[in-house]
Amino acid sequence: MKLPNLRLEVMQTVEKSMGELINKYLKPIEKNWQPSDLLPDSKSPEFYKDVKEIQELAKEMSYDLWAVLIGDTITEEALPTYESWLMDVEGVDQDGRNGWSKWVRGWTAEENRHGDLLNKYLYLSGRVNMREMEISTQHLLNDGFDIGTGIDPYRNFIYTSFQELATNISHRRVASLSKQTGNKRLSKICGIIAADEARHASAYIDFIKRIFVLDPSEVMVALEDMMRKKIVMPAHYLRESGGAIGNLFSHFSDAAQRIQVYTTHDYIQILEDLLKQWNIETMTGLNDSAEKARDYLMALPQRLQRISERIKIPEKQYEFKWIAI
Repeated sequence: MKLPNLRLEVMQTVEKSMGELINKYLKPIEKNWQPSDLLPDSKSPEFYKDVKEIQELAKEMSYDLWAVLIGDTITEEALPTYESWLMDVEGVDQDGRNGWSKWVRGWTAEENRHGDLLNKYLYLSGRVNMREMEISTQHLLNDGFDIGTGIDPYRNFIYTSFQELATNISHRRVASLSKQTGNKRLSKICGIIAADEARHASAYIDFIKRIFVLDPSEVMVALEDMMRKKIVMPAHYLRESGGAIGNLFSHFSDAAQRIQVYTTHDYIQILEDLLKQWNIETMTGLNDSAEKARDYLMALPQRLQRISERIKIPEKQYEFKWIAI
């Protein structure tokens, strides 16, 4: 479905600054970190000693922490789905290789390192049933996802702004919990991934700021629509071998809530941060529909807070096929 011409004009206007934006938010490949920088060197005489240390420290991590780490890894490994989705967004010219397509490719290239690094770490840890994890990853790629954005760039960049902040929180918290168990290597791995996510979040937040200047009412309505639908996680179709689409996500989410890696409070905090960064409360030049959307958005955090107070997280741990006891 084609979107109003104004959206394409807005994308073309912002695209003129894409060279500057890419230089600001993406790092030169030759200077960027790579997975091998953070893993034991297989050519080193110390390799087996390092692997043994990884496996010994792995025993100190809780069951829920393992579930979250593996689920985060599978989410990162489903990157081809995210790239193909963004390449279909209105204004991203894949054939012409315009600034937007260069951004999507550059963002993908940086994000691709996350899954590579975490996957190798999990393999070395000796705590993961890699075949079951790989089945879940293949299912997630095969099943695709629907994040409620269509090809609308406004909704897509609202989603990625929110989602990159959420993944930053998740990886940062796993880093902190890993450090508490003495696992400095995993803490560093998750911390450096979290830093990438924070930088990418800043980029998408910047895109929306620029779009707000050009088309404030339509972005406001798009933001209201996304928040009414709720921001779904990219792994919402997560499943194990033999399971139905999406039947595993609630168990993964419960594990994250139990250990405070990503909670309903974090969801609300992200919303509040975005409302502040995008100056939603004080924005001017809005039409009637956008004013109503703004009213809804400004009242939403308190409404969500009241709802969250009634949510109870199951204490019983689900037995994931991914985890080798």
